[in-house]
Amino acid sequence: MKHIIKHRVALIFIVAVFILSAAACTILQNNDGGIKVIPKDNTQTTTTPEPGSTAKPQDTKDKLDEELDDKLESLQNGTQEYIASIIGDRATEVVKALREKDLEKLSQAVHPEKGVRFSPYGYVNVETDLVFTREQVRNLGNDSKVYNWGSYDGSGLPIELDFEGYYNKFIYDVDFMNAPEVAYNKVLGKGNSLVNTLDVYPKAIVVEYHFPGFDPQYEGMDWRSLRLVFEKKDNTWYIVGIIHDQWTI
Repeated sequence: MKHIIKHRVALIFIVAVFILSAAACTILQNNDGGIKVIPKDNTQTTTTPEPGSTAKPQDTKDKLDEELDDKLESLQNGTQEYIASIIGDRATEVVKALREKDLEKLSQAVHPEKGVRFSPYGYVNVETDLVFTREQVRNLGNDSKVYNWGSYDGSGLPIELDFEGYYNKFIYDVDFMNAPEVAYNKVLGKGNSLVNTLDVYPKAIVVEYHFPGFDPQYEGMDWRSLRLVFEKKDNTWYIVGIIHDQWTI
């Protein structure tokens, strides 16, 4: 009987050793230097870049363009007081330079890439209205060349004047700096001609200096307006358009 018991104990011992050995092998297969091996997940996921991450140049440009458009739309739909707080001082600098015919100061405010377009009437004609660079504006005071600035309203004859003549008739024919009415992105002078300023300059702020009339017998048909068009570049507002307007036939 004792022999049978010893035999059974030996058998149980062998089975236990076998079980322990198998468990040890499993543990070793699932460990590498004490670090559990986790299978790599090859599933691709799309994540939103964290703040401060490097975005693609085109993505960044598109985002900035969208933000600029949103800001411009908000600005153009803002109150007169709000827009004035943005552009008022700059507009005063430009209209003062025009009154004093200080072309050096005016040239400094001209857009460095687009230059400035001179429009004799409220309808901006991008085909015929003349555009001058800031360097050209700086030298206009000494320029005796006769330019074709467009066509006279009514007759359709060419406006052929040197800068001095154009300035006196189609820029500063009245003292706009002391105009009784000033508006921002709002048309004050209204006649028969189409005012397309914000169509031509969709990302601009337009400042209008307006005289509602001079002689009562004309009942306001002798009104005058000067519109200064500004566009922003590198956090600076530059003049891109100088538009003279009056009653047209």
